[in-house]
Amino acid sequence: MLIRSGVPVVLGALVLAACGAEQSTRPSSSPSPSAGASAAATEVDGPRPRLAMTYDGGVLVLDARTGEVLLDEEREGFLRLNPAGDGRHVLVSGAGGLTALDTGAWTDEHGDHGHSWTGEPRVTGFRIEAEEPGHVVAHHGRTTVFDDGTGAITAFDPADLADGTPEVETFRAAEAHHGVAVQDGHGNPMMTVGDEESRSGIRVVTAAGNELASSDECPGVHGEAFAGDVALFGCEDGVLLVDGREVTKIASPDPYGRIGNQAGHDTSPYVLGDYKVDADAELERPTRVSLIDTRDASLRLLDLPASYSFRSLGRTPDGDALVLGTDGALHVIDVAAARLSASVPVVAAWREPKDWQQPRPLLEVVGSTAYVTEPATRQVHVVDLASHRVVDSIELPQVPVELRGVSG
Repeated sequence: MLIRSGVPVVLGALVLAACGAEQSTRPSSSPSPSAGASAAATEVDGPRPRLAMTYDGGVLVLDARTGEVLLDEEREGFLRLNPAGDGRHVLVSGAGGLTALDTGAWTDEHGDHGHSWTGEPRVTGFRIEAEEPGHVVAHHGRTTVFDDGTGAITAFDPADLADGTPEVETFRAAEAHHGVAVQDGHGNPMMTVGDEESRSGIRVVTAAGNELASSDECPGVHGEAFAGDVALFGCEDGVLLVDGREVTKIASPDPYGRIGNQAGHDTSPYVLGDYKVDADAELERPTRVSLIDTRDASLRLLDLPASYSFRSLGRTPDGDALVLGTDGALHVIDVAAARLSASVPVVAAWREPKDWQQPRPLLEVVGSTAYVTEPATRQVHVVDLASHRVVDSIELPQVPVELRGVSG
């Protein structure tokens, strides 16, 4: 039930509980950095992208232009990195919860211009407790965290991270499962339905608990992406599209055609997804991707020259799809034509490890730049997406496991 102002509301299967060219130190007459910024923040001549990278034993923050290590935070256990949603912070998942990492670079927008600032990266005091930290989704100005261990869901406004500790809304799914949740543009919770044994679909409700939409036609539901305001959830036999109160099932052409990882785009109607067909495989190495047109609920498959992993998918600023192949190339896909338009050699050929936590080359896109890790050489390669060229390679002090970039 949902409890607001002491009035319980029965929800059935869902339980929610509201619970200049030169850098200069800022003079007193210049525009102020956003709230929560260090007094030592420096205004710079434009955005300064930064990279957060995990390794076996901690997390680094690097200057994306120079490769300089700005922070080395030692931490035990396997760490994951998630976009916080504000272009500045990253959420670090580890044992017991998630912590906000301030990368120390941001831009305050003022209509037709912006003021960019840099400061020292730091681990902040904002933490979300979770037994098994799961998917993190940033969309519609809200960031939502799902706890696979308890079914607890925490949502907050990422813009408030600059001020210290955002106010949070907490919800709870009826049963714990490996799930995902997001709030739509009206603040309505949208989440997967499942338990420890299986997952079956999605549910959308109002803050008061009234059901807006639901579907149980999504076995093994996993992952989400957005094409504008249209949400997509992957299934073992296709996808679910959620547009307001309308839920549409798009079936795969194969009886088992799993789409579990997706990459959406703010302005493109197309969603890129993986595509697997062997339900019994210990580790399937797929060579096809799915392209879903959310306007007409159609699904097309495209063959690639090589296989790829779940960390291989991305999008360009103009909506093209990107797939980092095990042949070492970054493949560019024209989503409207469903054809391979370019292949950019970046790293040496590689093979996906069976253990999903083990390092492998991965793709991270920040604006018009793609960053591709190469664990074997301890490097991050910088690809200009406009020219389809590798323009730089950054030497790393550790073997990279996960990578997240911020625009600064």
